[in-house]
Amino acid sequence: MQLKKYVAQTLKSATEQMKTELGDEAIILGTRVLHDSRYPGGKMFELTAGIDDEADYSNSSNMPHPANDGAYKSFEEELKKISGKVSQSTSGIDKKSGLQKPDDKHRGITNSAKPIRKVIEETVERLKDKEIDKPIIKKIILQLKKYGKFLQPAELNNYIITGISTMIPTETFSVSKGRKPKVVALVGPTGVGKTTCIAKLAIISKIIHELDVGLISIDTYRIGALDQLKVFSEVSSIDMLVAYEADELTGIMKEFRNKDVIFIDTAGRSQKNSEFLIKAKKFLQKANIDDTYLVMSSTSSTRTLLDISEKFKIFDYNSLIFTKIDEGVVFGNILNLITKINVPAVFLANGQVIPDDIISADADYMARLIYTGKIF
Repeated sequence: MQLKKYVAQTLKSATEQMKTELGDEAIILGTRVLHDSRYPGGKMFELTAGIDDEADYSNSSNMPHPANDGAYKSFEEELKKISGKVSQSTSGIDKKSGLQKPDDKHRGITNSAKPIRKVIEETVERLKDKEIDKPIIKKIILQLKKYGKFLQPAELNNYIITGISTMIPTETFSVSKGRKPKVVALVGPTGVGKTTCIAKLAIISKIIHELDVGLISIDTYRIGALDQLKVFSEVSSIDMLVAYEADELTGIMKEFRNKDVIFIDTAGRSQKNSEFLIKAKKFLQKANIDDTYLVMSSTSSTRTLLDISEKFKIFDYNSLIFTKIDEGVVFGNILNLITKINVPAVFLANGQVIPDDIISADADYMARLIYTGKIF
């Protein structure tokens, strides 16, 4: 087996380096944080990876291929077979040291794979309890098989969290002073918290990034929406203008041409209201949008999130914001959606406090949130 170490500012970057050099068949054997004042931010992430020179899991006859194997009659049966393979590959591991045990023929005993199989079965149940879709659970269990003899029951949760993390694309909110303003629009269904998110991002941009911020509202439908944003703009001393008609947006953009960043708040409507979505799209076409964030509630079901993401494609959104993290019970729906549509997350909102209750999307954080259900 080839072993290599990768050091980067984020675990995601280190993982990407690993995949680029070693390919998708590489396995993560361990991670740690390196603290040093010479590093940006005072720390770096070190990832130790390995790849079996002889193994080819993508073509191996040992890997299950449901479409070609009539023996797999159900998801549970397939997982049982996969779990058995994981158990067999780790049955020779000493649980305390993590090292390979002596061969049975030298010890005169028979190793039992029952303990690790039990752990795998419990893991499957936990993932199902988090409402993670079955194909994703199967993929996670197959990832465990890759670890082979390196898999230690005590580290199982960390392996799973790392595996989930590699499935989550994220995006960084990047703003700076430039020759023209960066224009960011937030779209999404009603009641998901777009206006509150706009306020949080506006304050962050003004106070932390020291930028000149402009707010535009085209939400002239919801009662109180304009009042809410107007009060915020007055308190925070951030300029705000309202576009009642699409043609007015062109003039407003000219008036805000010297701003560093402009946030556009759109009206929330059901994804089923195609007529309204088309009208809102015409508004935004009058502005030169740089980023469009689709805002959705983390409390929605997977089916609802998928329906919203499909209907709102009309806006060509490039990133996702998940709100109401503080109200969610399970978060498998986030993983189900993000792996299905492959659009990066940019923020998680976890409350109403402005600007505190918003978190930059981080794959490792989201993986722990999904697997444990806890906000850290």
